[in-house]
Amino acid sequence: MGLMRFLVCPPQRITEEMVQQAYLSGIDRVSWPVRTAVENGQLLLQRTVSDSANLHVPWQIEGRGWLILTTGSLMEQPQPYQLPLELARGTVAQLRNQLFEWQMMGLPLPQAATAKAAEAVGYLARAAVLQEDPPASAKLAEMAIGTALEAGDWLAGAYVEYALAARRRSGGKLSALLGVNLGGSRPDGDIARQLPLAFNAAVVPIGWREVEAVEDTFSWEAPNRQIQWCKAQGLKVCGGPLMLFDWPGLPDWLCLWEGDFESIFAFVSEFIQAAVARYRGSVDVWICAGRINTAEILSLSEEEKLQLAARAIELVRSLDPAAPAVVSFDQPWAEYLSRREMDFPPLQLADALVRAGLDLTALMLEINLGYHPGGTLPRSPLEFNRQLEHWRLLGLPLWVSITVPSTCDNDPLATRPAKPSPGTWTTKSQQAWIARYVPLILAKPYVQGVLWNQLGDGQPHDFPHGGLFTPQGQAKPALKTLAAIRQAWLK
Repeated sequence: MGLMRFLVCPPQRITEEMVQQAYLSGIDRVSWPVRTAVENGQLLLQRTVSDSANLHVPWQIEGRGWLILTTGSLMEQPQPYQLPLELARGTVAQLRNQLFEWQMMGLPLPQAATAKAAEAVGYLARAAVLQEDPPASAKLAEMAIGTALEAGDWLAGAYVEYALAARRRSGGKLSALLGVNLGGSRPDGDIARQLPLAFNAAVVPIGWREVEAVEDTFSWEAPNRQIQWCKAQGLKVCGGPLMLFDWPGLPDWLCLWEGDFESIFAFVSEFIQAAVARYRGSVDVWICAGRINTAEILSLSEEEKLQLAARAIELVRSLDPAAPAVVSFDQPWAEYLSRREMDFPPLQLADALVRAGLDLTALMLEINLGYHPGGTLPRSPLEFNRQLEHWRLLGLPLWVSITVPSTCDNDPLATRPAKPSPGTWTTKSQQAWIARYVPLILAKPYVQGVLWNQLGDGQPHDFPHGGLFTPQGQAKPALKTLAAIRQAWLK
């Protein structure tokens, strides 16, 4: 049994979020199942192996709220590591590595970034020298972390400006899609008027649960209306996910067939065939399957989930070969693996589909950010960039779908148990996140689209307060920022 110990100074830094969400990963960035505990001001993490590991832990940072920070690779040792110091080492190392990589590709480094990086290294060095005085070391380590994150913001901003300008010089505005999930109804009124200013695409959720609520009885009215509205507005249509591996996306009657994979396979095939045949030529991009990696439904094994996803791709490509076929993976950092026994992380599942010769067009990362459980924990821009580059290794274009909360209040219309980090999110922070991260995503030449997962908070939705409109139908500031991004950079 492996055990890693981290001294937290001051001890009140240990929070419930830290204990619930901390995890360890190896060099492959895959987390191990862990058990966390607190003892005498120390954070303890137990696992079944004793390999060197990186600790990922939520850390509250002044002016930023909760952010996942990562240590360097650490081996097990009898004495505890000083957590603030190791988080500072990891944060500064990531900054320096990214500075080097982007400098090598020709990025002009902003003076503010290099100056802040040097300042962060100085704080880190002083923190390391004062390890025998944990309070003093921790204070300097916090300064190193904050300064390194500031430098990362400057660096990421310079990269976005450089990359987007270079792409525009070579081909004008970007052809990437910026879309929003329309939810369960057709937009109307002020909402309908504002959406085409911010988006050039929309997701029409052709959901199995709604379309075939009664077995063998199909109701296409909702997607019909939404697709007609999208075409009238000149918006590209992304249809799906056709097979959402999540109980809210499946018809209730399907539970009668739990454990009968052959029948489930046949039902899935019948629905997808009917949907694609009906909307062939009207849907521009098919989202074939979603949340493959996180599902625990119908007693399906991971091999069986892969077979269903492969069947969805196969049917879409055979019935509508002109339209791209995309598969979506939830929680791409895979924090959930630290608390669940599963065979494959999402990247391995995606790799299996890519290697299967199914003519898959692209991969989508679903990032419902700032929610726990069932969401993705917040990361810095440099870590976000690193994850995109990691998925790029599979050789397919990427799409990214996003939800970010606008408040931490209770949301009676949210259908999932996930909650935003307490005291962190506001409409301004939602807007600021979009302004910082969406351009970073679009700056990647291999990213074909960015989709906002929830239109408004006035109809049932997955995640609390993740919409772009209030329950009263008023636009949040985030919509204005998305409109500005669309008008500045996209066709």
